[in-house]
Amino acid sequence: MTFPEKELSCVGLCFGTPEAPSLTTVPIKSATFSVTSIRKDLGVGEPCDIRLPACSAYFLMLYLDDVDHADIRPDGTCTPVRCYERGSICLVDLDEGAAIRLHSRLNALAFVLPKSLFEEAATLSKSTEKRRLACRRGRPDSVLSNLGTALLVLLGGGRQPSPPALLRHMAVAICAHLLHQYGETPDDASAATPQSSRPGAAVPENGHAVQHGEPPLSLLATAAGLAEDEFLKEFKDATGLTPAQWLIWIRAERARETDDGFTRTFRQHAYTDRLY
Repeated sequence: MTFPEKELSCVGLCFGTPEAPSLTTVPIKSATFSVTSIRKDLGVGEPCDIRLPACSAYFLMLYLDDVDHADIRPDGTCTPVRCYERGSICLVDLDEGAAIRLHSRLNALAFVLPKSLFEEAATLSKSTEKRRLACRRGRPDSVLSNLGTALLVLLGGGRQPSPPALLRHMAVAICAHLLHQYGETPDDASAATPQSSRPGAAVPENGHAVQHGEPPLSLLATAAGLAEDEFLKEFKDATGLTPAQWLIWIRAERARETDDGFTRTFRQHAYTDRLY
């Protein structure tokens, strides 16, 4: 299997979830941006291998819930199982493909981002250089967490024939953020120090607050590169709801998956009203 740009949404097949909601757009010139909502359940004691084909792209996973998995090395052996916490990311280069072994339920957003997309993004600003992205595993990222909250609306809010303008804005914002945050030159790579791979590594206080709290409207708008009123209009045009109304709806949907969720959900309405 390969990832030709016009078939980027096939990432769901790699995870055994061919019906996974997916959106694609061409945010800048010709390179395609793709995001897929992956929900993969496992049987008890039944790990699952996931393999991604080699291509000229980066693969980004934003974890929406804690998950345990290990990397599968080229020789078929596995790294130790690691807990990837909610709100953290895994960013890898797909030049030689990638493979993981899941040991728990996966709920994540999966992005396939062609390298040509970052070449295009680098032309948008004089302050953004054309650089390769450094691989990162288990790193908390509050900006991507905020953008992921908004992307979930578009992924679950309907089947529009063409992606709304809001998706294009967010795609550009994600590319620019990745270039600024994880872009590196060869000199940067040689000087970089390895990040801790210890499962359950400590999360910075500010990252933890964003992961487990709800992002205010101002943060979502800033991350998408829009003014608050413009973001609110784009959001409502795409979903038919305000961000506050959508948060109530998505909490109720998630609450249906638990026995006592509804009580907890409606106790949070007072906070949600602040986003109007």
